Amino acid sequence: MKSTASEFKKSARVALVDPDLQRAMGFIRGGFVEKRRAVVDRLPEFDALRQVARGIKEHTLQNLDFYLEAYEKRVQANGGHVHWASTPEEARDIIVGICKRAGAKRVTKGKSMVGEEMAINEALENAGFEPVETDLGEYIIQLAEEPPSHIIAPAVHKTKDQITELFHEHHARYGYTERQTEVPALVDEARQVLREKFLSADVGITGANFLVAETGSSVIVTNEGNGDLTNTLPRVHIVTAGLEKIVPTRDDVSTLLRVLARSATGQEMSVYTTFSTGPRRTDDLDGPFEYHVVLLDNGRSQMLGNEFHEMLRCIRCGACMNHCPVYQSIGGHAYGWVYVGPMGSVLTPLMVGLDSSGDLPNACTLNGRCQEVCPMGIGLPGMLRQLRRRQYQDRLTSRTSRAALAAWSFLARRPRLYRRIMGAAVATLAWLGGRRGRFRHMLLAGGWTSVRDLPAPQGASFQNQWRRRRGNSEP
Repeated sequence: MKSTASEFKKSARVALVDPDLQRAMGFIRGGFVEKRRAVVDRLPEFDALRQVARGIKEHTLQNLDFYLEAYEKRVQANGGHVHWASTPEEARDIIVGICKRAGAKRVTKGKSMVGEEMAINEALENAGFEPVETDLGEYIIQLAEEPPSHIIAPAVHKTKDQITELFHEHHARYGYTERQTEVPALVDEARQVLREKFLSADVGITGANFLVAETGSSVIVTNEGNGDLTNTLPRVHIVTAGLEKIVPTRDDVSTLLRVLARSATGQEMSVYTTFSTGPRRTDDLDGPFEYHVVLLDNGRSQMLGNEFHEMLRCIRCGACMNHCPVYQSIGGHAYGWVYVGPMGSVLTPLMVGLDSSGDLPNACTLNGRCQEVCPMGIGLPGMLRQLRRRQYQDRLTSRTSRAALAAWSFLARRPRLYRRIMGAAVATLAWLGGRRGRFRHMLLAGGWTSVRDLPAPQGASFQNQWRRRRGNSEP
C-alpha cells in the first residue's frame, strides 16, 4: 500500500464534510467505546491484568533474540519453515515464491495488518494470482478497491447502503441480482460467494495475533471463523507477522487474550481463538501440507531500546483510535497508510519516513486518552512529542513555526521577561476583543479562526491572576 500520508491535511478536510463517513463513524463513538467501558467495568482486576500483560511483553522484548530463535526451532521441529524478511519487498518476494512453487492460482487471506504493510495483494495480483480477502470487512474494501480504515474493523467507514450497492454491483455475476438491504442478508450473501473461494484455494495466508516460542504455534482471533477456513483448507498455509508478535508461553497468550478482546471490541473473548502448529500430521483429518511463517522486521529492530521501544508492546487492539477525537472525526483513510489513529501517527513516520508524514505527529491534541485506554500502557503522547522534536531538529518544519518556537524558547528561558511580555499581550488582546469577547479573524491564527471564533482573554494572564489570588505582587 503506497503511503499518501503527505496529503493528510487535504484528506482530513474532505473527511470532515463527508456525510456518509460522519454517519458511519458514529459506530465508533457509540459502539466500541461504550462496549469497552462496560466490559472493563465488569472485571475489577482489569488494571492489574494490564500490568501483568505489559510485563509479559516487556520481558519478551528484552529477550527478543532468544525467543525468536526458540520459536524458529520449534516451528522447524514441527515440520514448518521460518523465513526472515528485513523489508516488505523481501517479504513479498518470499510469499510470491512460495505460491509459485505450490502452483497456486487462488490465494485466500485472513485479515492481517502486516499483510497490508507488505502490500501483498498487489504483489500477488502482479504475479498472476487471485488474492481473496475472507474477513467480511476486508472483503468489502477489496471490492471497493480501498485500504482498511481501522485495524480491527476495516470497513467501519462504510454505511449499510454503500455495502448494499457494492454487493449488488459485484455479486450479480454469481447469480445474486436482488438488492439486499438488511445486515443478515448481506452477510449471508457474502458467505455464499466466499464458500467456493475457500474450497478452491491453493494457498491460505493469515496474520498472527501472537507467536508462541514454547510450541512454535501461531495464534489468531476472529469473530467469523474465516481464519480457520483459510489456514486449514488450502494445501499451503503462510503466516505473516512482525517480529514483536512473539510471546514465551501458552499461559502468556491466555493472559494477553483477556485484555485484547476487551480493549478491541468490548468482548470478554473473541468468538474464535485458533492455534496453528505446523503442517498436517499423518493422523490429522485436515490442515495444510506446508506451513510457512514470514517474519517481517521493517524497522522494528531499530525501535528496540530507544525512545520508541514501547511501540513494540502494541497488540493491535485499536483502543487508542477508538477513543481518539481526531480519528473519530476523520476516520482512517486520511492518515494515508496502513496504521491509523494515534498508533499510526507514531508508526507511519518510523516506517515510511518522517519527511513524508510530518503532519501525523502534529494531528493530536496530546489529551492522553489513548495512553489511558491502551492495555499495554504505551506512552503514545510522549512518542508523538519525540517525533515533533525530531522534526524540529531535522529542520523538517516550516520557517514560520521554527521562528515562533525560537522566540518562545528565548522568552521561556527568561521568566521575568516572559511574564511581562505575556501580561502585556494578554491585556492588549483583551482590549482588542472588546465587547464581543472573541475574535472572528486574527493574524497568524487563521487555522483556528477559519472554522471557529477565538475567545478573547479576560484581561490578565493566568500567572498574574494566580498571584493576585495568592496575595502575591508581581515581581
